[in-house]
Amino acid sequence: MSEDQDVTVGVDTHKDVHVAAVLDQTGRVLDNRGFPTTMRGYAQLATWAESFGTVAKVGLEGSGSYGAGLLRFLTDYGLTVVEVDRPDRSTRRRIGKTDTIDAESAARAVISGRASGTPKTRHAQVEIIRALRVARRGAMKARIQAGGQVESLIVSAPEPVRQLVRGLAGKKRIRVCAALRPGTVSDPATATKLALRSLARRWLALQSEIDDLDSHLAALVTAAAPDLVALPGVGIDTAGQLLVTAGDNPHRLHSEGAFARLCGVAPIPASSGRTDRHRLHRGGDRDANRALWRITLVRMRCHQPTKDYVTRRTAEGKTKTEIMRCLKRYIAREAFTHLAPRPTEQAPWPVRLLTADEFTATIGTPPTPVDVDEPPPFDFWPYYDAIPHDHFAGHDFSREEVTNVWQMPDDIHQHVLIASGTPNVFMALVLNLRTASVLGHHLLDLNELYGLSQPPMTA
Repeated sequence: MSEDQDVTVGVDTHKDVHVAAVLDQTGRVLDNRGFPTTMRGYAQLATWAESFGTVAKVGLEGSGSYGAGLLRFLTDYGLTVVEVDRPDRSTRRRIGKTDTIDAESAARAVISGRASGTPKTRHAQVEIIRALRVARRGAMKARIQAGGQVESLIVSAPEPVRQLVRGLAGKKRIRVCAALRPGTVSDPATATKLALRSLARRWLALQSEIDDLDSHLAALVTAAAPDLVALPGVGIDTAGQLLVTAGDNPHRLHSEGAFARLCGVAPIPASSGRTDRHRLHRGGDRDANRALWRITLVRMRCHQPTKDYVTRRTAEGKTKTEIMRCLKRYIAREAFTHLAPRPTEQAPWPVRLLTADEFTATIGTPPTPVDVDEPPPFDFWPYYDAIPHDHFAGHDFSREEVTNVWQMPDDIHQHVLIASGTPNVFMALVLNLRTASVLGHHLLDLNELYGLSQPPMTA
C-alpha cells in the first residue's frame, strides 16, 4: 500500500479490545483489526494505521470513557483525534451493528465532516477536579440515603426509642442516634437502636468524607478559575461543574455560543417554510444546565442588577421561565469568558471611537427595535473586548448586558446598546450589516445629552 496517501482511522472502543478500521479519502475500507486496551495495544494500533499511509485524523467513539486511555496515547503520539458520537440509527437499521461496522462508521463520520469536535483532554487540573467530584457525588447520594433511612426508622420505631430523639432534628438527631447503646438485640426496640446507630455513624463518616473532599475542591477550583468563582452567584460546586464541562482544553469550543449549546441553554432553530422560530434545547450537559440554573436563582434573589433586570423584563410581559432562560444564556456566555478568555490584543476590525456627529449620521428615523434575545448578525464581542479602558469614561460595563438593539431604516446600520452600571449610559456599537463589520463605538450618555439626573446604579 502506498505510504503517500492520507488515511482516516475509526475506532470503536470497548473495555478490553478496541476495534479499528482504516479508510482512504474516498471512503474505501483498507483493513480493520482489534487491539488490546493496553499501552502496547495502543502503540500497535498507531503503527498499524501508519502502515497504510499518513494518518490524517482518528475518529474515536467513547473518548470520555473506554477510549480515554487511547485518546491520551494518540494525542501524545501527535495524531489528530476527533470525537465521534454513536452511529446513526438509520445505519444500524440498514446494515446492522458490529464492532467493525461501528469503527467504519466513525471513520466515515470524520471524512464527511459530520464529526468534527475536539475531545476533552484528561491530563490536567480539571481532570483532578472531575475525579474528586465523582467521589463527592457518590458520598452525597449515600449520605442522603442514610439520612432518609434514619428518618423512616424513627417514624416507625417503638415509642421508647422515639422518645429519645423527640424534638431533635438535623445533626443533633444524628449524633444522638450515633451514641445509642442498644445492648443485646432481644426485641424490636434494641434492634431499632442498633440500626439507628449504624446508619447515624455511616452518615457522620460520609459527612466527614464530603468535608475532606470539599476542602480539596475549594483549593483546586479557586486556583483553576479564580475569576469564575468571583462572579456573583457562582460557588465552588457550580464553578467546578462548569470547569468539568469545558474540560482542560476549553479553547476547543470556538465561541461562547458553542459553550451555551454544550450546556443546553442555546435555542435550536425550528423553522419551516415562512415560520421562523426557535425551540428549547433539551440536550447538552444537563449537569452544567443545572449549575447555570442554580446560579440564576441565586442572582435573582441576591444580586441587585439581576433583580432590576427581572423587574424590567416582567414589566415587558415576559414570564419567569423566559427570563430565566435569557439569564442562563447570559451567565453561560459570562462564565465562558472566564474559562477561555478571548484574546484582547487583536480585533477583527479597527477600533474607532466615533464622534457625536459621526454617530448621529448613522441614525435613521424611525429606527426599528430588534429583540435582544435574537442571535446577532455576527460576533461583535471581539471588537468590544478591544475597546480601550479609557473609552468607558469610568463607567462600569462589566455586566456586558445588551439592553437595546435598533435597526436603522437604511437596512445597513444597526446600533447595539450595552448598558453600564449608571442608568441611561450605554456603549453603542455601530454595526455595518452589508460588510458584517463594526463601524465604531460611541459612549452614549443620555443623562448629559438630555439633562437627566439619575443616581448611579448599585453594583
